[in-house]
Amino acid sequence: MSPVLAGVLQLLALIAALALAYVPLGDYMAKVYSSDQHWRVEKWIYKGIGANPNTEMRWPAYLRGVLAFSAVGVLFLYLLQRLQGHLPGSLGFAAIDPDQAFNTAASFVSNTNWQSYYGEQAMGHVVQTGGLAVQNFVSAAVGIAVAVALVRGFSRSRTGELGNFWADLVRGTIRILLPLSVVAAIVLVACGAIQNFSGIHSVGQFMGGSQQWNGGAVASQEAIKEIGTNGGGYFNANSAHPFENPTPFSNLFEIFLLLVIPFALTRTFGRMVGSLKQGYAILATMATIWLGFIALMMWTEFAHHGPAFRIAGGAMEGKENRFGVGASSIFAVSTTLTSTGAVNSFHSSFTGLGGGITILGMQLGEIAPGGTGSGLYGMLIMAIIAVFIAGLMVGRTPEYLGKKIGTREIKFAACYILITPALVLVFTAAAMALPTPGHSMTNSGAHGFSEILYAYSSGANNNGSAFAGLNADTQWFNSTIGIAMLLGRFLPMVFVLALAGSLAEQKPVPATAGTLRTEKPLFTGLLVGAILIITGLTYFPALALGPLAEGLAS
Repeated sequence: MSPVLAGVLQLLALIAALALAYVPLGDYMAKVYSSDQHWRVEKWIYKGIGANPNTEMRWPAYLRGVLAFSAVGVLFLYLLQRLQGHLPGSLGFAAIDPDQAFNTAASFVSNTNWQSYYGEQAMGHVVQTGGLAVQNFVSAAVGIAVAVALVRGFSRSRTGELGNFWADLVRGTIRILLPLSVVAAIVLVACGAIQNFSGIHSVGQFMGGSQQWNGGAVASQEAIKEIGTNGGGYFNANSAHPFENPTPFSNLFEIFLLLVIPFALTRTFGRMVGSLKQGYAILATMATIWLGFIALMMWTEFAHHGPAFRIAGGAMEGKENRFGVGASSIFAVSTTLTSTGAVNSFHSSFTGLGGGITILGMQLGEIAPGGTGSGLYGMLIMAIIAVFIAGLMVGRTPEYLGKKIGTREIKFAACYILITPALVLVFTAAAMALPTPGHSMTNSGAHGFSEILYAYSSGANNNGSAFAGLNADTQWFNSTIGIAMLLGRFLPMVFVLALAGSLAEQKPVPATAGTLRTEKPLFTGLLVGAILIITGLTYFPALALGPLAEGLAS
């Protein structure tokens, strides 16, 4: 079987699996967030944190819950790392340096999971399981909660109430993320991923010395790392490491895990707004971009001339022989079009244009299908922008899902789409202009610039993957990327929730003959075009200096 055919067949199998899970998972999540019943364990949690899950919140109160909970998470995880040397199960590792502890705390709380350290050489069992793995769950649950709040803004009228943040947070964790992770962890263990709390041990003699590995609760963390679109791996090699991703089947299964909730949330959206066709339109937009990027990535990585590429079956540098070009391309596109950041190959070794595709995927805002929750609310923001553009074309006040998109709403949407590019471009420019950050670049020229651009695109968009040629473990990068991750996560949420509150207060507008049919293929095409054009106009100069220049020169 040719490598190209193998890649296509894996893609078809992945699509089939996602299609089978779409309806039941999407409907289940809609029931979870629409129910007024509380499980007993949930009641214990509410009592423990002193929250009343039946109290409806307006958007400022909902936002305060998001920010307060996340701030406590950053502080807790920071202290846990700083005190690691005094904790049991530390495997003898010392406390994490202050700048790196801040970076890691900001990273995992913001659902970015950027890692400027070697996991197997820095973090003990307590920090990994009691700190990082816990944030993998709750940061993903926060993202879904914010998305659900925006959906309620569309579905409710004449009220500013968006639900209860604490109820949404607990339900997302207990009823969705935890059960899926248990099942996924069992499958990964069956595939060969490790799950233990063993210490450091030697695995053999190599060139006169021994190679040492430490064990850990890898399969369980791997499961929520993918399901929650987190991305932070137990080992530095991430999903290229055989302890995390042992077989071609586990590789395809992990891709499925990181895509299944973001895609299924479009079904949840359709259910909650009372129109499944609206959900299908958003799904079609996401799927079109995702499949288009995969096709481009496979073309760039397979279509190379020369005997070395022909023998290897494509550009194999930096890719695992267990997976090949096809599976590596699918994984790279899926992890950068979501906010996952897990990697099963070395993105810096991709072709110039292939590396550019991974950067562009993040710069789109990771909305195809995006992260758990963040992908849906990001796509809905872009839908509002597309409706506004269509309204300008025909001279009509834009409407979406029966709500008028007025000056206030479009200001919130515009602020949302401007925040992340500003963070990426300002920090990238500063790093290139100052003398010290440039010392971290492994490569010079266009590829070196791409390393910096990738790092801030990954941090500000809460992805977490890296070109990996950049030494990011410096005070400059730990601090600036940490700031970019926090601002890139929580500033957009401010405008999402403000928009949700504004929409919920409106009276529904009846559809007329002049209303744009947002469930039709025409709107899907308009939405895809708006996303690509807005991103292209924003980032094209930077991409031209980096991956495009490198790709055209090769």
